[in-house]
Amino acid sequence: MFINLKEDLKTNFLKYTVVDTMSDEKKAEFQHPSSLNQLDLINMLKADLEKLNIEDVSVGKEGVLVAHIPATVEGAPCIGLMAHVDTADDVEGNGVKPQVIEKYDGKDIVLGNSSRIIKKDDNPELENYINSTIFTSDGNTLLGADDKAGVSEIMTIAKILVENKDIKHGEIEIIFTCDEETGCGMDAFPYERIHCDYCYTIDGGTRYEIESECFNASKVSIDFKGVSYHLGAAKGKMVNALTMATTLVNSLPQAESPEATDNRDGYYCPLELNATNDEAHLVVYLRDFELSEIERRENVLKSLCSMVEQIYPGGKTEINFKRQYYNMKDISKKNPKVLDSIFEAGRRLEQPLFESPIRGGTDGARMANEKGIPCPNIYTGGHNYHSYYEWCALNAMEDAVKLILEIIKIGAEK
Repeated sequence: MFINLKEDLKTNFLKYTVVDTMSDEKKAEFQHPSSLNQLDLINMLKADLEKLNIEDVSVGKEGVLVAHIPATVEGAPCIGLMAHVDTADDVEGNGVKPQVIEKYDGKDIVLGNSSRIIKKDDNPELENYINSTIFTSDGNTLLGADDKAGVSEIMTIAKILVENKDIKHGEIEIIFTCDEETGCGMDAFPYERIHCDYCYTIDGGTRYEIESECFNASKVSIDFKGVSYHLGAAKGKMVNALTMATTLVNSLPQAESPEATDNRDGYYCPLELNATNDEAHLVVYLRDFELSEIERRENVLKSLCSMVEQIYPGGKTEINFKRQYYNMKDISKKNPKVLDSIFEAGRRLEQPLFESPIRGGTDGARMANEKGIPCPNIYTGGHNYHSYYEWCALNAMEDAVKLILEIIKIGAEK
């Protein structure tokens, strides 16, 4: 291996995190990509891959980049490596100014000139990286390790494979997507341009964590129609759509909310409300590892809509459901080699891998369920995603690259 892994990862990460790629959830269902600045990074990655003399690199009109590195072993399976370029909009995701802490001292981390602090007591994983390199933002944006850490790791792997022809591997398919954070990243995905036998999303978090199971997800849109009337003469005539919507929200079980659940618990999450007394539009996210529980929660919302109409005579509700993605565990079970290769690679490298479910989803979940391509998720080394307090450890990024390379080698053995 002719490159300095840490230096190459650091160079890639600092180069890619400063590119503005925040996606726009309001446009994501009808515009691909939802924000055109995502194409700035997609085109940069295309140019960087071509500089490595990788000839088969293409970008479609939907913004998905697909590249192929030819096999060095005939008959080996084609393995996909996938990451997304967009960053979330939960907090500001553009204008990132990364901080590099070369030798972390084990103390709280002050984020630039902001008042924000990453507290070591709230981040016990930090203790594993004393005297090593940590990346953070300056406290005014998120960092973007989700998923530019994964993007950087895939680009380093591509360089290693191109420069080390003695590494035995099947064809490698590199996939960079847009709009994963909106849940719409696969809506216009060009499946006709890929042919991997199986795939790995490089989009996880804590070092050594492997994820083969994720939520089922449903997005519920509820429209409330009230009856507008002059407030001074409203008695017995006006029906307030805003009050209808808040009545429904207040009827949701607090014990089944994101802030009250963890591990394998599912939840309801009222995420957006736009309302006047005449009309209101409510978006509720439903999440659960069991599809039957998603269906139960959808039926609960239908019942609550009927209840609201009875409480507010003359008011009307309209409810619509969109299944965003499904739990990918069944596809992984049908293809045990995919997970077996991960854990065999971990044993060889003496990495203490552990498996846990994703309380969220990935593009790989949709790929698995829409095309039957198994696509478990591999750690990147990032923490506190979608927040100002995001951080990423360079040592973990290095370990992720080593793990993926070993998986690739295992794929060429049989």
